Amino acid sequence: MSTIEKQAGRMTNYRWVICAMLFFATLVNYMDRQVLSLTWEGFIAPEFHWTNKNYGLITGLFSLFYAVSMLFAGRFVDWMDTKKGFLWAIGIWSVGAILHAFCGIATSGITAGKWLVGFDGAKEVIGTVNNVGMVVTVSVTLFIFARFVLALGEAGNFPAAIKATAEYFPKKDRAFSTSVFNAGSTIGALVAPLCIPFLAQHWGWELSFIIIGALGFIWMGFWIFIYKKPEVHPKVNKQELEYILSDSEEKTVATGEKTSFSQCFKYRQTWAFAFGKFMTDGVWWFYLFWAPAYLSQVYGLKLNNANDSRGMIALAVLYAIVMLSLYGGKLPTIIIEKTGKNPYAARMQAMLIFAFFPLLVLLAQPLGHISYWIPVILIGIAGAAHQSWSANIFSTVGDMFPKKAIATITGIGGMAGGIGSLIIQFAAGWLFDYSKETGMHVFGFEGIRAGYFLVFCVCAVAYLIGWFVMRALVPKYQLITDL
Repeated sequence: MSTIEKQAGRMTNYRWVICAMLFFATLVNYMDRQVLSLTWEGFIAPEFHWTNKNYGLITGLFSLFYAVSMLFAGRFVDWMDTKKGFLWAIGIWSVGAILHAFCGIATSGITAGKWLVGFDGAKEVIGTVNNVGMVVTVSVTLFIFARFVLALGEAGNFPAAIKATAEYFPKKDRAFSTSVFNAGSTIGALVAPLCIPFLAQHWGWELSFIIIGALGFIWMGFWIFIYKKPEVHPKVNKQELEYILSDSEEKTVATGEKTSFSQCFKYRQTWAFAFGKFMTDGVWWFYLFWAPAYLSQVYGLKLNNANDSRGMIALAVLYAIVMLSLYGGKLPTIIIEKTGKNPYAARMQAMLIFAFFPLLVLLAQPLGHISYWIPVILIGIAGAAHQSWSANIFSTVGDMFPKKAIATITGIGGMAGGIGSLIIQFAAGWLFDYSKETGMHVFGFEGIRAGYFLVFCVCAVAYLIGWFVMRALVPKYQLITDL
């Protein structure tokens, strides 16, 4: 038999190239999202006189914009289809990321009438403005606008990625493939503290937004040439296509006109997915947005101190631990192989296991006096549990809904998750300033430490609450065939 004949009988693995592209898109997504959290306290706040409330307002509104945008982003991706939808999404969020860099110049222009001053000149001009309140108001408003554009684009990432995963992977592999591309969020969060503070310190916080934001345009160049539907892709052979389409029950699902929002909301499966996202997405975003501030405000670990790298190392270790979530998507497959359960039942069993690990953050503050490494490790484990949970809850959409509706349902769940994040971001910003100003006492903790303890308590129990409500709404697997 010739080499060509042997290769013809062997299944190609091009689906993993697509998964790699989704991984890098998610990595860029989270790096763009992280730039503000890694620069606001050490670089931006001193320039614009921000407080925790200001930062909480900006991150909270970002969550709101993201939530609303997710609702329409999923619909948009289903309408435009995966390739074009993803291009639009990453193009918009890259522009939004770069816009942050020009907020200082715009603040200088609005507050002092000086526009053509450059990044360094803007700092000098803002420093001469006597009306601090105006500087705060203008700068916060400008950053909110930049976050709005960022959120508008970033909302398309997961609907498009989950849709692409459903197009290129059979159900049994979707949780694992989702955990692989979703690891991009963890790698992005891991790489960000290693490079962004360095960029901000040596070239200014503005250049850190521009450099990281430009990565999205590079990704777009590759996506244009790499992505096609598996049915028409020349690099996907017959064997791989048969494997991708091996879910026989999906072949019987009706395919007709585009799905309407009103249809989606009549299913308990939609509400189960949305509630699970509502309860848990905000926890991950809290870890993502507030971990640098937590290490700084509670343990004095600064990310912008060239002579002390402890903060940067601690944050890197935290997200390195989160990388354990890469194996989270494998657990349902193992359960299926050992028990013969359907994908949904196996996924719910895995999610219940992951829901118990976040309880460890209840010990973060009580044991933090021993060493800051204890909360770093415990939060890292909780973050790994979240990412494992996230890979599986996303896959439940593909388990129960036809491919034509996956991005729309994902967007609805993302909107719910964004609302949950909005609540926790607003509450955290307000609570941290309040606890610091009043010296609040809670279970032996004082001041801002008490504030963090209360938020950690909410983060700890959110997953179990989410799981039990999801299980009550959808106790067993049921494929939707009339959508």
